[in-house]
Amino acid sequence: MSDLFSANGMDQLEDRPLADRMRPRVLEDVVGQGHLLGEAGILSRMLRSGSLGSLIFWGPPGTGKTTVARLLADATELEFEQISAIFSGVADLKKCFERARGRQISGKRTLLFVDEIHRFNRAQLDSFLPVMEDGTITLVGATTENPSFELNAALLSRSHVLTFHSLDEDALIDLLKRAEEVMGRDLPLDEDARLSLVRMADGDGRSALTLAEDVWRTAGDDEIFDTERLAEVVQRRAPIYDKTKDGHYNLISALHKSIRGSDPDAALYWMCRMLEGGEDPLYIIRRLTVMASEDIGMADPNALVQVNAARHAFQLVGSPEGEYALAQAAVYLATAPKSNASYLAYKAARMDAREYGSLVPPKHILNAPTTLMKKMGYGDSYRYDHDEPDAFSGQDYFPEKMGRQKYYEPNARGFERDVQKRLSYWDRLRKERGTS
Repeated sequence: MSDLFSANGMDQLEDRPLADRMRPRVLEDVVGQGHLLGEAGILSRMLRSGSLGSLIFWGPPGTGKTTVARLLADATELEFEQISAIFSGVADLKKCFERARGRQISGKRTLLFVDEIHRFNRAQLDSFLPVMEDGTITLVGATTENPSFELNAALLSRSHVLTFHSLDEDALIDLLKRAEEVMGRDLPLDEDARLSLVRMADGDGRSALTLAEDVWRTAGDDEIFDTERLAEVVQRRAPIYDKTKDGHYNLISALHKSIRGSDPDAALYWMCRMLEGGEDPLYIIRRLTVMASEDIGMADPNALVQVNAARHAFQLVGSPEGEYALAQAAVYLATAPKSNASYLAYKAARMDAREYGSLVPPKHILNAPTTLMKKMGYGDSYRYDHDEPDAFSGQDYFPEKMGRQKYYEPNARGFERDVQKRLSYWDRLRKERGTS
């Protein structure tokens, strides 16, 4: 049986971790990446064409990036060399390039696999460019971070970025079945516990195999774990969530879009995902404050008051009870009427302020504290609005060279009609999906 996570060509040894023993020996055995390795997958097409360019593998841990890189080298008869950006510097890169040039002279090309490539600085990344361009190496870089932000444009322009997906439930279940074949015995889990283990792995194949190995080590003869016993044995793995990288921005984006889309249920889910991942509740409150002004604004000015009240409540009570105030604020924002009129008005006014430069205000709205300023016309013809009919003078307050502008266009809809319409839609959608 080919396996999923061991060095290619190495014999299976009982003292090696299960995840290492189960590393695939052929590309066809890699699970969960059919969009890359299936019949129509881009890597499959590259291999059929006999040409493999430099690649950047982007995806979460435990999805097979290292394994696929090694197997690509085998499939294309390239010499495989691996370094990690965490432990390597310029001197190490120079040695790699020198070895690759030596192989090239003897007619052998090199696939250089760089793990955590985003850890290199700009100068180190630039050092790859000449050896990529002259064919000294075929670069395959692996990163868990968004290459658009973490890698420079020159390197990206010479590489093809391929996304590795988290393993879905079916792929993880298939992986566990393969593990049972390798171990020669079934996992001592009931059906619910088996699915619970799959969820604990959170899309990470290596984690699924490590958890399974822990279960085999712990279970007594004829003992079958249920979900509760499984949680006691392996402990619950925290959801993948890096508070400073992509996971952080993806979840806050999901929360923001859910509130903008008036879905209180999704808003609560994404907010709880962030809290479960260890996010600072005050960061969430700061983002809710932005949403109250950007997406609700003058349609319900009380939204900003509610978020500020939630902040004070949280600071007074703390976690976990203080998080109830966050939940209340999130629901309030999601169910409030929406208007981005003040946000759009601000953007337009800011653009004009930048474009027109330092135009002076019209003289009639300038104070004239000195005689000289009065002689210059400061304050002339100013009309005090409180003394005007309906307390409105209608004067022009823009710079003379700019002319009257219009930024603010109210677009709020009635609260009750708007919210009930949206909430009814979510109820109908849940029923259609069978999740009510």
